[in-house]
Amino acid sequence: MTSTAETATRAADPSERREGERPGRGLALAVILLIAFNLRPAMAGLGPLLDLVERAADLTSAQAGLLTTLPIFLMGLGAFAGGRLRRLLGAKRGVALAITLIALACASRWVWNDAAGMFASAAGAGLGVAAVQALLPGVIKARFGAGVGRAMGLYTTAIMGGAAFAAATAAGLARVIGWQAALALWSLPALLAAAAWTALRFPPETAKAAAGEAFWRNGRAWTLMLFFGIGTGAFTLVLAWLPPYYMSLDESRQASGFWLAGVIVAEVAASLAVSAFINRFPDRRGPLIAALLGVAAGLACLVAAPIALAAPAALLLGLGLGALFPLSLIVTLDHVDDPARAGDLAAFVQGGGYVVASSTPFIAGAIRDRFADLSGAWAAMAVIILLSVAIAARFSPSSYRRSRG
Repeated sequence: MTSTAETATRAADPSERREGERPGRGLALAVILLIAFNLRPAMAGLGPLLDLVERAADLTSAQAGLLTTLPIFLMGLGAFAGGRLRRLLGAKRGVALAITLIALACASRWVWNDAAGMFASAAGAGLGVAAVQALLPGVIKARFGAGVGRAMGLYTTAIMGGAAFAAATAAGLARVIGWQAALALWSLPALLAAAAWTALRFPPETAKAAAGEAFWRNGRAWTLMLFFGIGTGAFTLVLAWLPPYYMSLDESRQASGFWLAGVIVAEVAASLAVSAFINRFPDRRGPLIAALLGVAAGLACLVAAPIALAAPAALLLGLGLGALFPLSLIVTLDHVDDPARAGDLAAFVQGGGYVVASSTPFIAGAIRDRFADLSGAWAAMAVIILLSVAIAARFSPSSYRRSRG
Protein backbone atom coordinates (compact mmCIF):
# COMPACT_ATOMS: atom_id res chain seq x y z
CA MET A 1 0.00 0.00 0.00
CA THR A 2 1.31 3.46 -0.87
CA SER A 3 2.09 5.59 2.15
CA THR A 4 0.58 9.02 2.71
CA ALA A 5 4.03 10.57 2.29
CA GLU A 6 4.58 8.80 -1.01
CA THR A 7 1.16 9.91 -2.23
CA ALA A 8 1.91 13.50 -1.30
CA THR A 9 5.28 13.32 -3.01
CA ARG A 10 3.71 12.01 -6.20
CA ALA A 11 1.01 14.66 -6.09
CA ALA A 12 3.69 17.31 -5.77
CA ASP A 13 5.75 15.90 -8.62
CA PRO A 14 4.96 17.77 -11.85
CA SER A 15 6.14 14.87 -13.98
CA GLU A 16 3.63 12.57 -12.26
CA ARG A 17 0.81 15.03 -12.85
CA ARG A 18 1.76 15.37 -16.48
CA GLU A 19 1.79 11.60 -16.88
CA GLY A 20 -1.71 11.37 -15.49
CA GLU A 21 -2.96 14.16 -17.71
CA ARG A 22 -1.64 12.67 -20.94
CA PRO A 23 -4.76 10.66 -21.88
CA GLY A 24 -6.93 13.77 -21.45
CA ARG A 25 -4.48 15.89 -23.37
CA GLY A 26 -4.25 13.32 -26.15
CA LEU A 27 -8.01 13.24 -26.60
CA ALA A 28 -8.21 17.03 -26.50
CA LEU A 29 -5.46 17.28 -29.11
CA ALA A 30 -7.22 14.77 -31.38
CA VAL A 31 -10.44 16.80 -31.27
CA ILE A 32 -8.56 20.06 -31.84
CA LEU A 33 -6.87 18.52 -34.90
CA LEU A 34 -10.23 17.33 -36.24
CA ILE A 35 -11.56 20.88 -35.94
CA ALA A 36 -8.43 22.29 -37.58
CA PHE A 37 -8.85 19.89 -40.51
CA ASN A 38 -12.13 21.69 -41.34
CA LEU A 39 -10.78 25.26 -41.39
CA ARG A 40 -9.64 25.47 -45.04
CA PRO A 41 -11.68 23.12 -47.32
CA ALA A 42 -14.42 25.74 -47.86
CA MET A 43 -11.72 27.82 -49.62
CA ALA A 44 -9.18 25.23 -50.82
CA GLY A 45 -11.82 23.19 -52.64
CA LEU A 46 -12.74 26.22 -54.74
CA GLY A 47 -9.43 26.69 -56.56
CA PRO A 48 -9.59 23.67 -58.90
CA LEU A 49 -13.30 24.39 -59.58
CA LEU A 50 -13.10 28.16 -59.89
CA ASP A 51 -13.70 28.28 -63.63
CA LEU A 52 -16.86 26.15 -63.22
CA VAL A 53 -18.12 28.45 -60.47
CA GLU A 54 -17.30 31.51 -62.61
CA ARG A 55 -19.36 30.21 -65.52
CA ALA A 56 -22.27 28.92 -63.42
CA ALA A 57 -22.55 32.10 -61.34
CA ASP A 58 -21.53 34.48 -64.18
CA LEU A 59 -18.56 36.00 -62.32
CA THR A 60 -15.50 37.90 -63.55
CA SER A 61 -12.04 36.80 -62.39
CA ALA A 62 -11.95 39.64 -59.86
CA GLN A 63 -15.34 38.58 -58.49
CA ALA A 64 -14.22 34.96 -58.37
CA GLY A 65 -11.18 36.12 -56.41
CA LEU A 66 -13.59 37.70 -53.93
CA LEU A 67 -14.87 34.21 -53.05
CA THR A 68 -11.48 33.68 -51.38
CA THR A 69 -10.95 37.31 -50.38
CA LEU A 70 -14.29 37.61 -48.54
CA PRO A 71 -13.81 34.74 -46.07
CA ILE A 72 -10.21 35.77 -45.39
CA PHE A 73 -11.32 39.38 -44.78
CA LEU A 74 -14.12 38.26 -42.46
CA MET A 75 -11.71 35.92 -40.71
CA GLY A 76 -9.71 39.02 -39.92
CA LEU A 77 -12.63 41.11 -38.70
CA GLY A 78 -14.05 38.20 -36.73
CA ALA A 79 -10.72 37.49 -35.04
CA PHE A 80 -10.77 40.97 -33.46
CA ALA A 81 -13.89 39.89 -31.60
CA GLY A 82 -12.23 36.73 -30.28
CA GLY A 83 -11.63 38.15 -26.80
CA ARG A 84 -15.21 39.36 -26.47
CA LEU A 85 -16.52 36.05 -27.80
CA ARG A 86 -14.45 34.12 -25.27
CA ARG A 87 -15.71 36.31 -22.42
CA LEU A 88 -19.32 36.15 -23.64
CA LEU A 89 -19.66 32.47 -24.52
CA GLY A 90 -16.51 30.75 -23.31
CA ALA A 91 -14.15 28.85 -25.57
CA LYS A 92 -16.15 25.62 -25.64
CA ARG A 93 -19.48 27.10 -26.66
CA GLY A 94 -17.88 29.61 -29.03
CA VAL A 95 -15.93 26.96 -30.94
CA ALA A 96 -18.97 24.66 -31.10
CA LEU A 97 -21.12 27.39 -32.64
CA ALA A 98 -18.35 28.39 -35.05
CA ILE A 99 -17.65 24.92 -36.44
CA THR A 100 -21.40 24.40 -36.84
CA LEU A 101 -21.58 27.63 -38.86
CA ILE A 102 -18.81 26.29 -41.15
CA ALA A 103 -20.83 23.10 -41.66
CA LEU A 104 -23.97 25.03 -42.56
CA ALA A 105 -22.05 27.31 -44.96
CA CYS A 106 -20.64 24.30 -46.81
CA ALA A 107 -23.99 22.50 -46.91
CA SER A 108 -25.74 25.55 -48.40
CA ARG A 109 -23.62 25.27 -51.57
CA TRP A 110 -25.55 22.19 -52.62
CA VAL A 111 -28.81 24.11 -53.13
CA TRP A 112 -27.87 27.81 -53.05
CA ASN A 113 -25.00 28.15 -55.51
CA ASP A 114 -25.74 31.24 -57.58
CA ALA A 115 -23.60 34.36 -57.07
CA ALA A 116 -25.50 35.46 -53.95
CA GLY A 117 -25.39 31.99 -52.44
CA MET A 118 -21.67 31.53 -53.08
CA PHE A 119 -20.84 34.88 -51.48
CA ALA A 120 -23.14 34.14 -48.52
CA SER A 121 -21.52 30.74 -47.92
CA ALA A 122 -18.06 32.31 -48.23
CA ALA A 123 -19.02 34.87 -45.58
CA GLY A 124 -20.47 32.24 -43.24
CA ALA A 125 -17.39 30.03 -43.54
CA GLY A 126 -15.10 33.01 -42.98
CA LEU A 127 -16.88 34.05 -39.78
CA GLY A 128 -16.85 30.49 -38.46
CA VAL A 129 -13.17 30.02 -39.17
CA ALA A 130 -12.42 33.42 -37.60
CA ALA A 131 -14.05 32.44 -34.32
CA VAL A 132 -12.30 29.07 -34.17
CA GLN A 133 -8.90 30.58 -34.92
CA ALA A 134 -9.40 33.33 -32.35
CA LEU A 135 -10.44 30.94 -29.57
CA LEU A 136 -8.33 27.81 -30.04
CA PRO A 137 -4.81 29.27 -29.55
CA GLY A 138 -5.71 30.30 -25.99
CA VAL A 139 -7.11 26.81 -25.34
CA ILE A 140 -3.92 25.23 -26.70
CA LYS A 141 -1.75 27.56 -24.60
CA ALA A 142 -3.70 26.60 -21.45
CA ARG A 143 -3.84 22.85 -22.20
CA PHE A 144 -0.26 22.25 -23.31
CA GLY A 145 1.88 24.80 -21.46
CA ALA A 146 5.55 24.31 -22.32
CA GLY A 147 4.54 22.02 -25.20
CA VAL A 148 2.56 24.76 -26.91
CA GLY A 149 5.05 24.98 -29.80
CA ARG A 150 4.63 21.32 -30.69
CA ALA A 151 0.85 21.47 -30.24
CA MET A 152 0.57 24.57 -32.43
CA GLY A 153 2.70 22.86 -35.07
CA LEU A 154 0.30 19.89 -35.15
CA TYR A 155 -2.69 22.26 -35.18
CA THR A 156 -1.42 24.12 -38.24
CA THR A 157 -0.46 20.81 -39.86
CA ALA A 158 -4.08 19.67 -39.57
CA ILE A 159 -5.26 22.94 -41.11
CA MET A 160 -3.00 22.38 -44.09
CA GLY A 161 -3.93 18.71 -44.30
CA GLY A 162 -7.57 19.65 -44.73
CA ALA A 163 -6.65 22.12 -47.44
CA ALA A 164 -4.50 19.55 -49.26
CA PHE A 165 -7.21 16.89 -49.19
CA ALA A 166 -9.84 19.36 -50.42
CA ALA A 167 -7.63 20.58 -53.28
CA ALA A 168 -6.60 17.07 -54.36
CA THR A 169 -10.11 15.60 -54.38
CA ALA A 170 -12.12 18.57 -55.71
CA ALA A 171 -11.79 17.82 -59.43
CA GLY A 172 -12.47 14.09 -59.07
CA LEU A 173 -15.49 14.61 -56.82
CA ALA A 174 -16.89 17.29 -59.14
CA ARG A 175 -16.64 14.91 -62.08
CA VAL A 176 -18.59 12.23 -60.21
CA ILE A 177 -21.18 14.14 -58.15
CA GLY A 178 -21.02 17.70 -59.54
CA TRP A 179 -19.14 20.73 -58.24
CA GLN A 180 -22.02 21.83 -55.99
CA ALA A 181 -22.12 18.54 -54.09
CA ALA A 182 -18.32 18.35 -54.02
CA LEU A 183 -18.23 21.66 -52.13
CA ALA A 184 -21.20 20.80 -49.90
CA LEU A 185 -19.71 17.45 -48.89
CA TRP A 186 -17.37 19.24 -46.47
CA SER A 187 -20.30 19.89 -44.14
CA LEU A 188 -20.08 16.26 -42.93
CA PRO A 189 -16.61 16.30 -41.30
CA ALA A 190 -17.41 19.73 -39.87
CA LEU A 191 -20.52 18.35 -38.16
CA LEU A 192 -18.45 15.44 -36.83
CA ALA A 193 -15.93 17.91 -35.41
CA ALA A 194 -18.72 19.90 -33.75
CA ALA A 195 -20.08 16.75 -32.10
CA ALA A 196 -16.65 15.64 -30.88
CA TRP A 197 -15.87 19.08 -29.45
CA THR A 198 -19.22 19.23 -27.65
CA ALA A 199 -18.57 15.84 -26.04
CA LEU A 200 -15.07 16.85 -24.88
CA ARG A 201 -14.65 17.46 -21.15
CA PHE A 202 -13.53 21.04 -20.79
CA PRO A 203 -11.63 22.31 -17.71
CA PRO A 204 -13.32 25.49 -16.42
CA GLU A 205 -10.05 27.41 -16.16
CA THR A 206 -9.54 27.34 -19.94
CA ALA A 207 -12.81 29.19 -20.47
CA LYS A 208 -12.47 31.81 -17.73
CA ALA A 209 -13.19 35.36 -18.70
CA ALA A 210 -10.43 37.92 -18.42
CA ALA A 211 -10.25 41.62 -19.02
CA GLY A 212 -9.33 42.51 -22.57
CA GLU A 213 -6.04 44.20 -23.41
CA ALA A 214 -5.53 47.07 -25.84
CA PHE A 215 -2.86 45.47 -28.01
CA TRP A 216 -3.37 48.22 -30.57
CA ARG A 217 -1.17 50.35 -28.31
CA ASN A 218 1.70 47.85 -28.54
CA GLY A 219 4.11 48.38 -31.44
CA ARG A 220 5.31 44.78 -31.43
CA ALA A 221 1.72 43.53 -31.74
CA TRP A 222 1.38 45.57 -34.96
CA THR A 223 4.68 44.17 -36.26
CA LEU A 224 3.51 40.63 -35.56
CA MET A 225 0.23 41.42 -37.30
CA LEU A 226 1.95 42.73 -40.44
CA PHE A 227 4.29 39.74 -40.55
CA PHE A 228 1.45 37.26 -40.19
CA GLY A 229 -0.52 39.12 -42.86
CA ILE A 230 2.32 38.94 -45.39
CA GLY A 231 2.83 35.20 -44.95
CA THR A 232 -0.89 34.47 -44.99
CA GLY A 233 -1.30 36.73 -48.04
CA ALA A 234 1.19 34.59 -49.94
CA PHE A 235 -0.68 31.44 -48.87
CA THR A 236 -4.10 32.78 -49.93
CA LEU A 237 -2.69 33.96 -53.25
CA VAL A 238 -1.41 30.46 -54.01
CA LEU A 239 -4.56 28.83 -52.66
CA ALA A 240 -6.87 30.90 -54.87
CA TRP A 241 -4.93 31.25 -58.12
CA LEU A 242 -2.37 28.48 -58.57
CA PRO A 243 -4.82 26.02 -60.26
CA PRO A 244 -6.34 28.69 -62.58
CA TYR A 245 -2.81 29.83 -63.44
CA TYR A 246 -1.80 26.35 -64.56
CA MET A 247 -5.08 25.85 -66.42
CA SER A 248 -4.34 29.07 -68.34
CA LEU A 249 -1.07 27.40 -69.36
CA ASP A 250 -3.03 24.45 -70.83
CA GLU A 251 -2.60 22.13 -67.87
CA SER A 252 -5.65 19.95 -67.12
CA ARG A 253 -7.99 20.67 -64.22
CA GLN A 254 -6.84 17.47 -62.51
CA ALA A 255 -3.15 18.31 -62.92
CA SER A 256 -3.68 21.88 -61.77
CA GLY A 257 -5.47 20.67 -58.65
CA PHE A 258 -2.66 18.23 -57.94
CA TRP A 259 -0.05 21.00 -58.17
CA LEU A 260 -1.94 22.86 -55.46
CA ALA A 261 -2.28 19.66 -53.46
CA GLY A 262 1.46 19.13 -53.90
CA VAL A 263 2.11 22.56 -52.42
CA ILE A 264 -0.09 21.78 -49.44
CA VAL A 265 1.38 18.30 -48.90
CA ALA A 266 4.80 19.94 -48.69
CA GLU A 267 3.25 22.45 -46.27
CA VAL A 268 2.06 19.58 -44.09
CA ALA A 269 5.57 18.07 -44.07
CA ALA A 270 7.10 21.43 -43.14
CA SER A 271 4.54 22.03 -40.41
CA LEU A 272 5.22 18.58 -38.94
CA ALA A 273 8.94 19.39 -38.98
CA VAL A 274 8.24 22.62 -37.12
CA SER A 275 6.22 20.68 -34.54
CA ALA A 276 9.02 18.14 -34.09
CA PHE A 277 12.01 20.48 -33.94
CA ILE A 278 10.79 23.93 -32.86
CA ASN A 279 11.81 23.39 -29.22
CA ARG A 280 15.43 23.23 -30.42
CA PHE A 281 15.13 26.82 -31.67
CA PRO A 282 14.23 29.15 -28.79
CA ASP A 283 15.39 31.91 -31.15
CA ARG A 284 12.84 31.57 -33.98
CA ARG A 285 14.61 33.94 -36.41
CA GLY A 286 16.65 31.30 -38.26
CA PRO A 287 13.67 29.10 -39.18
CA LEU A 288 11.56 32.17 -40.02
CA ILE A 289 14.10 33.60 -42.45
CA ALA A 290 14.69 30.19 -44.07
CA ALA A 291 10.94 29.82 -44.61
CA LEU A 292 10.67 33.28 -46.19
CA LEU A 293 13.53 32.57 -48.60
CA GLY A 294 11.87 29.30 -49.61
CA VAL A 295 8.61 31.09 -50.45
CA ALA A 296 10.43 33.75 -52.48
CA ALA A 297 12.31 31.08 -54.44
CA GLY A 298 9.09 29.21 -55.20
CA LEU A 299 7.39 32.37 -56.46
CA ALA A 300 10.43 33.10 -58.64
CA CYS A 301 10.05 29.64 -60.23
CA LEU A 302 6.41 30.46 -61.12
CA VAL A 303 7.56 33.61 -62.90
CA ALA A 304 10.66 32.22 -64.63
CA ALA A 305 9.48 28.81 -65.88
CA PRO A 306 6.13 27.72 -64.44
CA ILE A 307 5.87 24.46 -66.44
CA ALA A 308 9.51 23.33 -66.38
CA LEU A 309 9.92 24.29 -62.72
CA ALA A 310 6.44 23.29 -61.54
CA ALA A 311 7.73 20.60 -59.16
CA PRO A 312 10.46 22.77 -57.57
CA ALA A 313 7.97 25.64 -57.30
CA ALA A 314 5.42 23.45 -55.50
CA LEU A 315 8.07 22.04 -53.17
CA LEU A 316 9.64 25.40 -52.29
CA LEU A 317 6.30 27.13 -51.83
CA GLY A 318 4.96 24.28 -49.71
CA LEU A 319 7.99 24.01 -47.45
CA GLY A 320 8.24 27.76 -47.00
CA LEU A 321 4.56 28.48 -46.42
CA GLY A 322 4.13 25.34 -44.32
CA ALA A 323 6.83 26.46 -41.90
CA LEU A 324 5.90 30.14 -41.98
CA PHE A 325 2.30 29.73 -40.81
CA PRO A 326 2.96 27.84 -37.54
CA LEU A 327 6.13 29.83 -36.86
CA SER A 328 4.18 33.09 -37.13
CA LEU A 329 1.68 31.87 -34.53
CA ILE A 330 4.35 30.35 -32.29
CA VAL A 331 6.42 33.55 -32.22
CA THR A 332 3.22 35.44 -31.38
CA LEU A 333 2.46 33.18 -28.41
CA ASP A 334 6.11 33.49 -27.30
CA HIS A 335 5.44 37.11 -26.39
CA VAL A 336 2.85 36.40 -23.65
CA ASP A 337 2.90 33.86 -20.81
CA ASP A 338 -0.71 34.09 -19.60
CA PRO A 339 -2.99 31.84 -21.74
CA ALA A 340 -5.91 34.29 -21.84
CA ARG A 341 -3.71 37.22 -22.86
CA ALA A 342 -1.88 34.99 -25.36
CA GLY A 343 -5.22 34.11 -26.93
CA ASP A 344 -6.17 37.78 -27.14
CA LEU A 345 -2.83 38.66 -28.74
CA ALA A 346 -3.23 35.82 -31.25
CA ALA A 347 -6.72 37.11 -32.06
CA PHE A 348 -5.38 40.64 -32.61
CA VAL A 349 -2.51 39.41 -34.81
CA GLN A 350 -4.74 37.12 -36.87
CA GLY A 351 -7.46 39.76 -37.13
CA GLY A 352 -5.31 42.40 -38.78
CA GLY A 353 -3.20 39.79 -40.56
CA TYR A 354 -6.15 38.21 -42.31
CA VAL A 355 -7.49 41.63 -43.33
CA VAL A 356 -4.10 42.35 -44.93
CA ALA A 357 -3.99 38.90 -46.55
CA SER A 358 -7.52 39.14 -47.91
CA SER A 359 -6.49 41.68 -50.53
CA THR A 360 -4.15 39.36 -52.43
CA PRO A 361 -6.67 37.08 -54.25
CA PHE A 362 -8.78 40.07 -55.31
CA ILE A 363 -5.76 42.08 -56.54
CA ALA A 364 -4.47 39.04 -58.41
CA GLY A 365 -7.90 38.55 -60.03
CA ALA A 366 -7.90 42.19 -61.13
CA ILE A 367 -4.42 41.73 -62.60
CA ARG A 368 -5.63 38.66 -64.47
CA ASP A 369 -8.64 40.57 -65.85
CA ARG A 370 -6.33 43.39 -67.01
CA PHE A 371 -3.33 41.47 -68.36
CA ALA A 372 -4.67 37.90 -68.81
CA ASP A 373 -1.64 36.72 -66.82
CA LEU A 374 -0.68 36.28 -63.16
CA SER A 375 3.10 36.59 -63.46
CA GLY A 376 3.01 40.15 -62.12
CA ALA A 377 1.17 39.02 -58.99
CA TRP A 378 3.74 36.29 -58.27
CA ALA A 379 6.63 38.72 -58.79
CA ALA A 380 5.14 41.41 -56.54
CA MET A 381 4.55 38.91 -53.74
CA ALA A 382 8.12 37.62 -54.04
CA VAL A 383 9.45 41.14 -53.49
CA ILE A 384 7.20 41.65 -50.45
CA ILE A 385 8.31 38.33 -48.97
CA LEU A 386 11.98 39.30 -49.35
CA LEU A 387 11.36 42.64 -47.66
CA SER A 388 9.72 40.86 -44.72
CA VAL A 389 13.04 39.16 -43.92
CA ALA A 390 13.96 42.44 -42.21
CA ILE A 391 10.88 42.08 -39.96
CA ALA A 392 11.75 38.49 -39.01
CA ALA A 393 15.26 39.58 -38.04
CA ARG A 394 13.76 41.72 -35.26
CA PHE A 395 12.14 38.79 -33.41
CA SER A 396 14.97 38.03 -30.98
CA PRO A 397 14.03 36.35 -27.67
CA SER A 398 15.26 39.39 -25.74
CA SER A 399 12.76 41.54 -27.67
CA TYR A 400 9.88 39.46 -26.28
CA ARG A 401 10.62 40.73 -22.80
CA ARG A 402 10.99 44.34 -23.94
CA SER A 403 7.70 44.26 -25.85
CA ARG A 404 5.78 43.05 -22.79
CA GLY A 405 6.26 46.48 -21.27
